[in-house]
Amino acid sequence: MATLMVPPMLSSPRDDAMQLYKAFKGFGCDTSAVVSILAHRDASQRALIEHEYKAMYSEDLSKRLTKELSGNIKKAILLWMPDPARRDAIVLHEALHTNIDMKAVTEVICSRTPSQLLHLKHLYVSLFGVYLEHDIQSQTSGDHEKLLLAYLSTPRSEGPEFDQRLVEHDAKALYKAGEKRLGTDETTFRNIFSERSRAHMAAVSSTYRNTNKNTLRKAIKHETSGNFKDALITILQCAENPGKHFAKVLRKATKGLGTEDKTLIRIIVTRAEMDMQYIKGEYHNKYSKTLNEVVHSETSGNYRTFLLSLLGP
Repeated sequence: MATLMVPPMLSSPRDDAMQLYKAFKGFGCDTSAVVSILAHRDASQRALIEHEYKAMYSEDLSKRLTKELSGNIKKAILLWMPDPARRDAIVLHEALHTNIDMKAVTEVICSRTPSQLLHLKHLYVSLFGVYLEHDIQSQTSGDHEKLLLAYLSTPRSEGPEFDQRLVEHDAKALYKAGEKRLGTDETTFRNIFSERSRAHMAAVSSTYRNTNKNTLRKAIKHETSGNFKDALITILQCAENPGKHFAKVLRKATKGLGTEDKTLIRIIVTRAEMDMQYIKGEYHNKYSKTLNEVVHSETSGNYRTFLLSLLGP
């Protein structure tokens, strides 16, 4: 569900392309003009602007933006330009090649639906000439690698239905594989988490909480570690409440000394046209502060204006 606040289109994609060209001309770039246009256009509108710009000026808009902008505003706008699937492919390729970032890899793969992942895999190979699975194998290892590969390749239902008997069976199996024994049976965790739907996993979590002392989330934290633990928790939290999951990640990125701008940009940009209003609601409920207030205090200038525009009022 798109939640981005797009004002009525008062200008055509052709007008926008002309205004952008104007912003690039002369000494230095008029970044605020770039922000005022692009931050208020959805994916299909941005694609039309890119098409018009190329037709009129025989150059690629993203390449021009790369030349004209710098710093965090450049990173944010360049990530904003592609449609969601292409953007995910770009984030993954960079995290697996340029700036190795397993948190980003885990977050993108483990928070997407099976149909999104299928589209992403096809797009990845057509953009980069290599299978996503191959890149994952070359950069990850152990249970983390096995879980990511299984999660990418296993078909899962996207509907709300689940089998209560299987839910109870899985809750017991996870307890036996973790808290009940000495050491952890990672294979059981891996199989259940990669093969079951979101609706099923949310039900497993609820059943686990009702039948054991700890929650499933706590059990994962006690029984596993590192990237494997992060992947399991991301799958679980996105099954229960994706908005709450991303609110937590954003809180972590803005808490304490300094801001993790990379995470802040990635989440705001990738969720703006999906579920940002839910994330904002969860953030406010959990931390008694609005996400807009936090972004305002942690950023500045055109970078701040751009992110706040994506967040909406």
